[in-house]
Amino acid sequence: MLANKPTTKNNIVSYKGRTGLLELLMPKLLWFVSLLSIITTVGIVIILLTESYGFFKAVSIVEFLTNPKWTPMFSSQNFGVMPLVAGTMMIAIGASVVAVPLGLGSAIYLSEYAPSRVRNIVKPMLEILAGIPTIVYGFFALSVVTPFLKTIFPDLTLFNALSASIVVGIMILPMISSLSEDAMSSVPKSIRHAAYALGSTKFEVAVKVVFPSALSGIIASVVLAISRAIGETMIVTLAAGSLPNLDFNYLQSIQTMTAYIVQISKGDTPHGSIEYLTIFAVGLALFVITFVMNILAKYISGRFKEDYQ
Repeated sequence: MLANKPTTKNNIVSYKGRTGLLELLMPKLLWFVSLLSIITTVGIVIILLTESYGFFKAVSIVEFLTNPKWTPMFSSQNFGVMPLVAGTMMIAIGASVVAVPLGLGSAIYLSEYAPSRVRNIVKPMLEILAGIPTIVYGFFALSVVTPFLKTIFPDLTLFNALSASIVVGIMILPMISSLSEDAMSSVPKSIRHAAYALGSTKFEVAVKVVFPSALSGIIASVVLAISRAIGETMIVTLAAGSLPNLDFNYLQSIQTMTAYIVQISKGDTPHGSIEYLTIFAVGLALFVITFVMNILAKYISGRFKEDYQ
């Protein structure tokens, strides 16, 4: 005899049962994932604070923030973080000078000028840059960019801030370009058509209508890219050097906060020593800088945010 086939009613009940179970489990799973990310962030902050406390018991916060010298590994120790902060800001500013104009220019082109076929080719090619390992960028800066720049600036040292800034700017360029283009593409076409109806040219529509309308997303992309530049490690470790200077000379070697953390984390420094604890103090300072930048970006984005119905 042939086995009885499941009835349609049984299939519906089984489907509803699976769907109901999924609807019951998914909120709990998503809640757990969200809680895990919060716990991870809180854990990082707690570790930075507790380990930095041991450092600040030996070194005053005033000296840490005001001393212009950073020589924790020398016999005459100085623990002023300003040279590392200055080096980090030099890289971030130099990278921004490279990435922001090029990124926003390419975003305007892709959003307002490029045909769909060109956009579908160019945008993925730009995003490929974001997938290149940063250590490859570092070797590129050291072996290609620095020799080229030396033909222009004879006083340029092998390890310098200029080469590192340019290559970090190339690295963060796709982030600004892609996110800004997405923000500009989300502006309703009706706004563009209204501007054209008033006699505006394509350039005027792009710069005076679409760009201001997408300003919130553009600012978010720029701040996110700058934060990425501040936290960059391998490029500055290989190309910028390890000499903490406070002279703001892009032709000389500098050291950033992340590069110093890499230097101390190699294992040559005794665990628990004051030299070892400096990495947590520097990490805490880096965390505060990026946190303040994100808060500021949140405020600015909210200030210029446009809602379209």
